Amino acid sequence: MVGCRGPVLSSPVTIFDRDTTLTALGPGRYAVTFSRDWWVVAGPNGGMVAAVMLTAAEAEVAEERRFPRTITVHYLAPPREGPAEVVVTAEKTGRAVSFVSVRLTQGDRACAVALVALASDRPDLLDVQHQPPPHVPPPEACPRLVTEGSDATIRHRWETRWAIGPLPRSEGGSDQFMESGGWLRLSEPRPLDGPALVAMADAWVPPLLAVHEHPGFSVPTVELTVHLRDRAALTALGPTDWCLTRFRCRTAREGFVEEDGMIWSPEGRLLAQSRQLAILQPLPPDAPRPSLRLEPPA
Repeated sequence: MVGCRGPVLSSPVTIFDRDTTLTALGPGRYAVTFSRDWWVVAGPNGGMVAAVMLTAAEAEVAEERRFPRTITVHYLAPPREGPAEVVVTAEKTGRAVSFVSVRLTQGDRACAVALVALASDRPDLLDVQHQPPPHVPPPEACPRLVTEGSDATIRHRWETRWAIGPLPRSEGGSDQFMESGGWLRLSEPRPLDGPALVAMADAWVPPLLAVHEHPGFSVPTVELTVHLRDRAALTALGPTDWCLTRFRCRTAREGFVEEDGMIWSPEGRLLAQSRQLAILQPLPPDAPRPSLRLEPPA
């Protein structure tokens, strides 16, 4: 594994910070505003919605020693651009683990519900990692993904260096095994924390799009689960550090597709595991079709 640390920067508030900022409305109630900076097709990227809900859970628990360990989000309807409300309920607070539920609404419209567990560090009685990172070139040696001709603004929020699998709709795609991945970081430098890591788990181009025979699809998420695995490795990352990602899809059937993801630190520590179920949905004929290309490394 090739290390790829960058300088530690003290950057101003980023778009990510702005769009995950919450305003307290009362006990367990927060206001947030969704912008089109994270749009995909019909609404904000599901990872960004999860990041907002996790931010609310952390604000409600408000214990630095309790770190988010898992979040599961069900997406009921895509949020619209504009204000929304997040309601957090403490379901149980134990000596070591806090369980909270989170509900995101816009007016009388329910958009998403989530369950989050936050826990303090426990004795490291066993340190086993059976999922080593794949061997890939460092980010500066990998081609940069460039998106053109699309309203999927999320692609501009992340720097993407392609290292695993064929480019979407290229001749290397296969219906039998869909896999893609590479280096990823926010386009504006900021420390990588729990909400940013959860957003990253849904930020890569869906592996399904690597199947060149398929027409344009959208894959709106039904459910996303992210396990956050290494707090120490995460907090050690600098604002410009890259993470290595790999996402795999093995089954698309009856209109649904699943995706498994892994995120590693530059040193090869497993930071997060994700799994999601999404709807397989053809794009409308008049929908903008993204043009994806790889720009060779400098």
